[in-house]
Amino acid sequence: VFVDGKDGAARCVAILASVAFQEAKTNYEEKHNKATFVKNIISDNTLLVDLYSRAKELHIDVTAPRGVLLIRQSEKVDSATVEILQNLFPDRQRDFIFGVNDTDVVLIKELNPGADSDDLNRYARQIEDMLTTELFIKPVIGVGSISSHLRELAERYKEAQVAIEVGKVFDDDKM
Repeated sequence: VFVDGKDGAARCVAILASVAFQEAKTNYEEKHNKATFVKNIISDNTLLVDLYSRAKELHIDVTAPRGVLLIRQSEKVDSATVEILQNLFPDRQRDFIFGVNDTDVVLIKELNPGADSDDLNRYARQIEDMLTTELFIKPVIGVGSISSHLRELAERYKEAQVAIEVGKVFDDDKM
C-alpha cells in the first residue's frame, strides 16, 4: 500500500488500508477454500441450504461417494503427519486432509462408484503403515461407513469417532 505524504495521517491511512486488504484476502481465501467448507460440514456448521450453493460454487460433487477416516495419535499432531497424508493422497480437489484438534487428523477420501468398506480398510492400513514406518508412531484409525452424499459427512465423522472409542474398550493398549 502506498500513500502520498509523510505525516502521521498518511501513515495511519497506509496501515488501515494494509489491514483491510489483508482481511479481505483472508476472507476471500477462506470463502473459496474447499477444505474449510468440508471441515464445516463435518463439524455440523453448515446449513443444508448453504451446502448446495457452496458446493456448486466450489465445484464439489455432492453425490460422490466418500469415506471418512479419523487418524488419532497419542502425541500432538505435527505438520509431518499431514504432509505424509497429503503425499499419500495428493488429489487436493477431491480428497481433503485437515487437523481437527491436537491429536486428530481427518481424511475425507472421494471414492470410485462401487467402492466398499474393504477399500476404506485398505486405506486405513496404508496410512497406518506409512505413519509407522516414516514417523515411528502408531496411530489409531477410526473408519466411518461410506457416505453417498455430502450432507452425510458429519454422521460418518461421528461414526469414525465412535469406532475409535469402541476400539479402546476392546484393546486398551491402543491409547
